[in-house]
Order: sequence, then C-alpha cells, then structure tokens
Amino acid sequence: MRLRVNLVMGGALFALAVGAAVLAPLIATHHPFLDANLMNSELPPGSEYLLGTDKQGRDIYSRIVWGAQISLMVGVVSQLINTVIGTMLGLTGGYWGGKWDDFVSGLTNLMLSIPSLIFALAIIAVLGRGLMSLLIALGLTNWSFTCRIARASALSLKSQGYVQAAKTLGYSDMRIMLTQLLPNMVGPIIVIGTLGMGGAILAEAALSFLGLGVQPPWPSWGSMLSDARDAIITGQVWIPLFPGLAIFFTVLGLNLLGDGLRDVLDPQSKVRSA
Repeated sequence: MRLRVNLVMGGALFALAVGAAVLAPLIATHHPFLDANLMNSELPPGSEYLLGTDKQGRDIYSRIVWGAQISLMVGVVSQLINTVIGTMLGLTGGYWGGKWDDFVSGLTNLMLSIPSLIFALAIIAVLGRGLMSLLIALGLTNWSFTCRIARASALSLKSQGYVQAAKTLGYSDMRIMLTQLLPNMVGPIIVIGTLGMGGAILAEAALSFLGLGVQPPWPSWGSMLSDARDAIITGQVWIPLFPGLAIFFTVLGLNLLGDGLRDVLDPQSKVRSA
C-alpha cells in the first residue's frame, strides 16, 4: 500500500508541476513581467490576482506557472547531464577495472568531498551568470551519485553468465556494456535521476536566490523568493509563500515518485512489502 501511495502521490504532484509548465501560456492570467503596475503593488490574493502581486505589481500566480518552465527545465536538463556522465564513467570503470577504475573511483571520491553548491558557485564565477551557466554548473556537480550506482551494478553484473556468453560470441566491450549491462541497471539509474531532479530544483532555487541563476525579467521560483526577501518583514507573507510552496510540493513529489519507483523496480523491496 505504501508503495502505491508514494508512487501515485509523487506522480500526481510532479504531473501538476509539469502541467503548469506546459500550459503556462494558456492558464496564466497575466504576462509574467510586462504587466507590472506599481499601482497594484503588493496586493493580497483576490479575484483579479489569484495569489496576489509582488512589490512591482506583477501577478504572482502567472509568474509561478511561467517559472515552472525554467525550474523544471533546469532540473531535467542538469540531471540528464549528470546521468550521462555518471553512467558512462561508472559503467566503464566497473566493467574494465584496473587503472581506469582507480581513476574513476578517485575522481568520484573527490567530487563527493566537495560540496556541490560550492562547486557550482565556482563554475558560475568562471562562466558568468545566466541560464546556460546554471545548467552547466548543476550538470557537472552531482554525477558522482549516479557513477557509484552504475559502477556497483557493473561490478555485480559483469560476472553473470550471459555476459560471459556474450564474450564467447565475440561481442566487443562496448557492445557488451551497452546491450548486456546498461539495460539491467536502468532501474536504479532512473530512481537516482528522479531524486536528483529534486536536488537540482533546490540548487537552482538557492543559486537564483543569491542572484546567480536565471536573470530578470524571466521568473524562476528561486528568483521570486529572492525578490520577496523584504516582504516578510513588512507583512506581505503571500509574496514568498506561494513560490516556496511550489518548490516544496514539486520536490516532495519527485522524492515520493523516486521512493515509489525504487520499490517497484527493486525486487527486494517487493519481497519486503509482501
């Protein structure tokens, strides 16, 4: 039952965020930045502005649904980069072994010893601020987790009988890795990728909060929180509340989805649930 609840709730929350991003041009009631009007600054939620307005008079609801596009794109693209890098390094290191495996293991341990946010800050300092720099920075900082999963799977699978049979048939190492090993490690990689997307969205929010992520006028949930730093002091709590809830429920949905997928794809979890 827990398996099904996590999967359904996580999938529903993530689908809601994806739906908001895809349908933003249709469901947004105002333009995310062109409809700014200081005469409507810091209005509370109401009939015209569903979630209120910010200090520049922009509709918070419209900025949240448009910001979903950027926040989700950062999460998906950066985690895709992490998955490709980590899978290739872990797969080749675990299968080939030797000095290459020592190099991959050492590099992975080095990456794990450096806080990912600090490493991302260093990359952005070199490349400059902006969306592309943010994608590169987040795409190069969290591959070590995927690498460890892929390496452990490759070490376990390469001694299986079907792999030895493929060698006997004259398959090349690359063909064995891509056709025999990789399909059997897709499950754990999907799970770690789902969880990593949530981490990437949180990292984007943190970097945008510091002014190093997506630059104005386009909104992201993190930049909306950055713009709302003074609102709590002055009592306009709705300005930071709704972007924060968008981040919270999206990341919660991804974590629940990853937990549910792990239970579905892990045979031992099925046995424990039974």
